[in-house]
Amino acid sequence: MSLANPKVGFVSLGCPKALVDSERILTQLRVEGYDIVQTYDDADVVVVNTCGFIDSAVTESLDAIGEAIAENGKVIVTGCLGKKPEQIRQAHPGVLSISGPQDYGSVMTAVHAALPPKHDPFLDLVPDTGIKLTPKHYAYLKISEGCNHRCSFCIIPSMRGDLVSRPVDDVLREAEKLAMGGVKELLVISQDTSAYGVDVKYAPRTWRGREYATRMKALCEGLSELGIWTRLHYVYPYPHVDDIIPLMAETGANGMPKLLPYLDIPFQHASPRVLKLMKRPGAVDKTLERVQRWRSIAPDIAIRSTFIVGFPGETEAEFEELLDFLDEAQLDRVGAFAYSPVDGATANALPDAVPEDVKQERLARFMERQADISAAKLEAKVGTTQRCLVDALDGELAIARSMADAPEIDGLVQIQNGFMAGLKPGEFVDVEIMGSDEHDLFGEVAFDD
Repeated sequence: MSLANPKVGFVSLGCPKALVDSERILTQLRVEGYDIVQTYDDADVVVVNTCGFIDSAVTESLDAIGEAIAENGKVIVTGCLGKKPEQIRQAHPGVLSISGPQDYGSVMTAVHAALPPKHDPFLDLVPDTGIKLTPKHYAYLKISEGCNHRCSFCIIPSMRGDLVSRPVDDVLREAEKLAMGGVKELLVISQDTSAYGVDVKYAPRTWRGREYATRMKALCEGLSELGIWTRLHYVYPYPHVDDIIPLMAETGANGMPKLLPYLDIPFQHASPRVLKLMKRPGAVDKTLERVQRWRSIAPDIAIRSTFIVGFPGETEAEFEELLDFLDEAQLDRVGAFAYSPVDGATANALPDAVPEDVKQERLARFMERQADISAAKLEAKVGTTQRCLVDALDGELAIARSMADAPEIDGLVQIQNGFMAGLKPGEFVDVEIMGSDEHDLFGEVAFDD
């Protein structure tokens, strides 16, 4: 009788880019014959993929490492916080190994040392698409690593390095496999999707007998051939973004947009001076003009963004500029954070720190203003029919998302007669919208008389 396969526990923290790193490590573990288990007690060793972007994420990562050590004892650490091994060792000197993000080889070496593999090629089968931590019907598609920007509040380049773009044919082949495996929505992620391919001078590659440049527009054109939803995240508002908007206004043979009319653009602020302090693009007037032009081409486009309030030196007048920007831009989905110093960020040295109580007061005003905008935009959809993708069933309800809603970060569409309509996760359905609130829509599947 053969011995049982070695068992690895896995804890994945952080952003979708880190989630993709976790998926790659888990896939390699399965290829090498390791079983992935759900509890500390069942695991022979535990891998913790950490986040280290902001102080709260560092605390969460250190707490997760501590819990894994207390519950299991044998812990391998990887991910963004792994770039600061001394901080990890100081808190948890007993960890077996520490490595940084995307360092899959070091993780596997550490696992091998702690737990030699037992591989049976006849039993250990992994799907072509690898192991996914998302539901079967959507997946993150990482197109590059690292970033060439040096935003003063961010330490990602020091953790993940400069931009390294994946060849466009590799990305398109992965996307094609995912679509063939049942994925209905691809979420394109990177640190800066607009910069895709600049490091390789937009080198052309061939996929399905056609040449594609390693460039955002060409990538979107290729993905539009798959007949599924493609959603773009982390797009800087540069002029060449205009080139992809017409794809959002076109429909494919299946009646769906070739590219989802959705852009996730982290504007961060609206005061030119504050943006300069952040080392971010600062042409706010041109940004507003560009948003208006996008809407003239693709009227259904949904724009989500994130902002930082209370950045060092931000005056009340500059904060009011930000509120005015919200009123004029009328963004569909918005997230905001009160500025928090990040260890290693150059913004820490900026003068005129905003008092914490002022930051929190501004954040509350910001969110109240955006809540009114969001509620009005959602109310305008009452009486329309929205194409939605079902995520889950909850009693009589089906929980779905419209084209304007990315998973985890945006709103939901609650389909009141979802169970009666026989809906299943991963299914597209047209929903008549009957009501709304500040975040979500409520509707029903229309039945033919």
